Amino acid sequence: MDQSSKGLSTASAITKEHLGETDLQQVYLFTLRNNKGDEVRITNYGGIVTSWTCTDRNGARTSIVVGHETLREYLARPPFFGALIGRYANRIAGGKFTLDGIAYTLAANKGGNHLHGGNKGFDKVVWDAEVVEGATPSLSLTYLSKDGEEGYPGNLQVNVRYSFNDDNELEILYRATTDKPTPVNLTNHSYFNLTGDVSNTILGHSIWIDADYYTPIDDNTIPTGEIRSVKDSPFDFRSVRGIGERIMETAFGYDHNYVLNGNGHGVRLVAVLSDPITGRRLEVFTDQPGMQFYSGNNLDGSFSTSDGKPIGRQCAVCLETQHFPDSPNEPGFPSTILRPGEVFQSVTKYRLST
Repeated sequence: MDQSSKGLSTASAITKEHLGETDLQQVYLFTLRNNKGDEVRITNYGGIVTSWTCTDRNGARTSIVVGHETLREYLARPPFFGALIGRYANRIAGGKFTLDGIAYTLAANKGGNHLHGGNKGFDKVVWDAEVVEGATPSLSLTYLSKDGEEGYPGNLQVNVRYSFNDDNELEILYRATTDKPTPVNLTNHSYFNLTGDVSNTILGHSIWIDADYYTPIDDNTIPTGEIRSVKDSPFDFRSVRGIGERIMETAFGYDHNYVLNGNGHGVRLVAVLSDPITGRRLEVFTDQPGMQFYSGNNLDGSFSTSDGKPIGRQCAVCLETQHFPDSPNEPGFPSTILRPGEVFQSVTKYRLST
């Protein structure tokens, strides 16, 4: 294992180890450790957060994200566990959109729609990785998505920087530029279970979401274009409520984009997830206009953790900060179009406490 920083026992540090090879490229696992001894592990394959290990109020050390230990397990294509998502996170209806009068066709890789960047999105490529020294060491990942990749126009240069500080904050900075107009929507797809054990569902977790509105979806999980109030509905989490409290009133669980309050006001607290068993509390901060709240409805046990536990239905929850799904086809949604000379920049921060 290469050490990329000094003093693992008392100081923040990053270490690096070889994980394997795919597409004739080397894959590494980076461990970001803070001065509390808590760790976040990230691989440059897909920019995946493979684990976030910390101590709960009972002294148990477990990971709060669902992940694997080997590259082989990720090459089996689990459902985006911990991965960076792009070029367009979430769905584009029919895999089609028109931009500046030109029609584009993307892979229809999920129910006739385009999902999470296509057949080989950013979650399935090897990123160039560099450790950035500083008071809080960071992992910088870069990737060039070439013109025409997965059907998208323009050479898109993407940089994502992960930092994990002594306050148990995992910060993700996104930056992208292009040489042709193109839609861009980037996120991280970590699945959280604050108990640290996928044998427990997340229905006992509580959540608060700072959103007065959400975007309803059709039977194929595509937004209808409506922006609807959460008031008097099972989608209202403006007061802290158990995830399982009204989930049976939804058609198939939560898999909806929330229209976050305070859009245009920079980075702000938008959600808080908490678990009564371990006392863990996860705060989400972002400058994005939306967040996909997904209750793991499609997890079916076909994948297991590295220690053999099946990853089953609603055993984890995703809090994906983003622009709205299908925005290229919905003029009433905030635009996701990036043009030459512009810079896409965004930040999301997850803060863990007990």
